[in-house]
Parts: sequence; structure tokens; C-alpha cells
Amino acid sequence: MTDRNNIQSKNSEAVLSSAGGFTAFSFGGYNIRFKAPYSLERYVDVVRWDDGYLVVLAKYSHNTMPEEEYIDLKPILSSLYIDSEAFLKPIKKVRVAYA
Repeated sequence: MTDRNNIQSKNSEAVLSSAGGFTAFSFGGYNIRFKAPYSLERYVDVVRWDDGYLVVLAKYSHNTMPEEEYIDLKPILSSLYIDSEAFLKPIKKVRVAYA
């Protein structure tokens, strides 16, 4: 029973990260990259996930403390001709991860 729950959790979990001046959002075999703010060092935590709208804590080079940042994925997906409703529906959780 536990294995099944882990599989379902992984299938419904997306990953947020950043590298080389870009933000990466990974889910379902897609790795969507878009330009990040110039002073972003890293994402620290996901505060809230709301159907394509993220509230995250981000660490910037000009501030010693993490700041709240907002990411709206729907216009990004739309510009990539990805059906945002179908893409976002199975996502239940987003976590920050770095290799």
C-alpha cells in the first residue's frame, strides 16, 4: 500500500529549481525553462501552489534573507502552446530541488 501511495505522490509532484539565469519547472517529462530575475541565487521553498500560481521563497544576491516571489505558469505554458488546464490538473504539490 505504501509503494502505491509513493507512486501516486511522485506522479502528482512537480519540481522547481534554477540554474544559469533560468528557472526550471519539471513535471510529466517536461522541463520548462524561463528567464529568472538577474539576482536570483536559488529558490528556498514553495509556500503555496494554486493551480499554476506559485508563491515561493527566493534568495537574491542583494538581500541576506529570502524574499517572497510569485510565479504564474499559465501565461508561460500558453506561450509554449501547452494546454495549461490539462498540464496543471494532475499537479498536487511542487517542491524545490537542486542536483
